[in-house]
Amino acid sequence: MAVVPFSPPDIGSSIAVSQGQFDAVVFEMEHNPFDVTNLRHCLQYLLDRKQIAEAGTVAAGVTPFVRLPVNGAERSQWLAKQVLDMGAYGVIWPHIRTVEEAKAAVAACRYARPRSAPNYEPEGRRGDGPGIAARYWGLTQAQYYSKADVWPIDPAGEILVGMMCESVEAIENLPAILSEVPGIGIVIIGEGDLSQNLGFPRQYTHPAVKAAMDEIVAICQAHGRVCGHPHVDKGNLRETIEAGYRWIMPLRSVSFSGLEKGLPSDLPVSVGAL
Repeated sequence: MAVVPFSPPDIGSSIAVSQGQFDAVVFEMEHNPFDVTNLRHCLQYLLDRKQIAEAGTVAAGVTPFVRLPVNGAERSQWLAKQVLDMGAYGVIWPHIRTVEEAKAAVAACRYARPRSAPNYEPEGRRGDGPGIAARYWGLTQAQYYSKADVWPIDPAGEILVGMMCESVEAIENLPAILSEVPGIGIVIIGEGDLSQNLGFPRQYTHPAVKAAMDEIVAICQAHGRVCGHPHVDKGNLRETIEAGYRWIMPLRSVSFSGLEKGLPSDLPVSVGAL
């Protein structure tokens, strides 16, 4: 699955992503401002009427997810409610380290239900207010409720919950997380923070960092979960796939076509872009 890695939530990026050959996009609201109104605009510009008409589905051709600004330990579950209520199809939680944090992350993305309901745990904590989300998905509210549960807890659910694994503690607890917490559908390696925690900042090819990443992949495979790699390009694509990653995040390229052939170096001008 090809995913745009942590795109800034702006309209220009949404339009560009909608025209690319990506399966999904993760709007990056951890290190960018948490602006839900802007996110709503981005989701609308992600829709392509030609694609909708040809595909016969009202869903965006590129599925939108959001990475939240909150660390797992903070458990600010309202942030998940905000982005899901705008129409996002899933949430990526940074810095999940423990079983308890993972349960809280999944719970924030589920509606409440009777204790007698199947697959009750983790108990839903998402507040009820899906008017905007239902409209974005092209459904009635009743239809939205039937689809807005977390997969794979509910096989018919269409909300994906992902966690970032980016510390030694998270790796140590990952087998328990994936064994005890239904609903974690994707584990994405946070190479930057992981390398910091290991003492080798952004040295992604360092043996210690590579060994830690390999361990995460192996744990995910042992528990039947997809593992994501956030820094993929044509230089490491084959290696990444062969290593077992299935959530591939290649950076979309940005170019200035007017300069592709270059300009004479002796021109007495400054070059800019509108």
